[in-house]
Amino acid sequence: MALYPAAAVRPTIHRLHASLGQLVAYPVGGRFRPGSPPRHIPVPNQRPQAAPAHTVTPAVDLDQPRPRGWSRLVAWPRVRLWLVVTVIWALVRTLTSETTGLAEWLVRCGLATALGVLAYGVLDQWPRHLPAATPRWILQLLAVLLVMPPATYLGYATTLGTLDVLSLGTTYRDGWLITAFMGVLVGPWIALGALLHRSEAFAREQALAFRLRSSELERKAVDARLRLLQAQVEPHFLFNTLANIRSLVRRSGSADATAMLDRLIDYLRAAVPKLEAGQATFEHEQQIVCAYLELMRMRMPDRLGYTVHIDPEALALHCPPMALITLVENAIKHGIDPAEAGGTVDVRVTVRDQRVQVRVADTGVGLRSRRGDSAGTGLSNLRERLVLAFGDDACVRLGSTAAEGTVAEAEFPARRGGPA
Repeated sequence: MALYPAAAVRPTIHRLHASLGQLVAYPVGGRFRPGSPPRHIPVPNQRPQAAPAHTVTPAVDLDQPRPRGWSRLVAWPRVRLWLVVTVIWALVRTLTSETTGLAEWLVRCGLATALGVLAYGVLDQWPRHLPAATPRWILQLLAVLLVMPPATYLGYATTLGTLDVLSLGTTYRDGWLITAFMGVLVGPWIALGALLHRSEAFAREQALAFRLRSSELERKAVDARLRLLQAQVEPHFLFNTLANIRSLVRRSGSADATAMLDRLIDYLRAAVPKLEAGQATFEHEQQIVCAYLELMRMRMPDRLGYTVHIDPEALALHCPPMALITLVENAIKHGIDPAEAGGTVDVRVTVRDQRVQVRVADTGVGLRSRRGDSAGTGLSNLRERLVLAFGDDACVRLGSTAAEGTVAEAEFPARRGGPA
């Protein structure tokens, strides 16, 4: 038998291996779980991929918690407000007073302003929870309003060295009353302006956070789309590559290898277009299952027999993509393949009382001869996919048959299906 030179076949096999490696790197449907990287499939002579571009993160961490407690009470914006109000108030009182100098007015106005800012800041944080009918900003304005008279009186007492300011005469009494009136009149307006300024700053911060998060989501969506496009296999290229391999194998004179490739091409033609399908039917699944079983029978012709029966009314019903083939692969891998004499696989899909009943039975080694977790992963993934598709109204069961074989059953509501 004349063999075709291996050097001519090797590059084509490498390209096919790379394409199939990308195909299986992600789960069925092109979906992947966050935080779970795609499985690495080694490809011979594959060039290393370039490192991903560096992602620039915003300089401002919007999720960082705001400062609370005393650190917020003495934050620089409030200290700056205290300084500005103190200086302006002291200058006004100095110009309107003939007996008191600027230094004393700075102490009096500074102490009164500090107590007003402190009352505003305390009610900004405490109590943490207020009744819905009690707005916090009203309490802050009332606090500033009520604290001004005693705060200005304390400022006078500090500079005069006595708490009995009213006994010093009408000059000091009138001066305190004027200063307190100015504090009561202007203090709440300054607090209201601070509240409006903070509201505007908060709105700007929220708008900035929204734009940053929107751009981040858009970037992640684009990255996911690019990764998905990189992981997808172009069917035209894949089938052409397989056709080239079939041509090369045919020249080598191996009829069995050509037939095997024909079955593989049939399986991929049935399976690849359904990988991205959000909606699939049992008619689609029947094509995939028959192509797969025929391919397996080519691999072990004397050890595998199969029957596939799907009720006509079930052909147009919805079936999660690649769900039926999961049960069939489980039967082949864990039931027929380990058995020395092989066995048969019986696939049946029936509809009863508006429910679909799927039954895949094999006459292989049975549950007792299987390893404890041999069928756990495939059936667990199938259960999760059925729950996502049908909720709690779907179930998957695994049991033994009377002939020491294994039967896997799935049941879920009957729904009309169609193309994605």
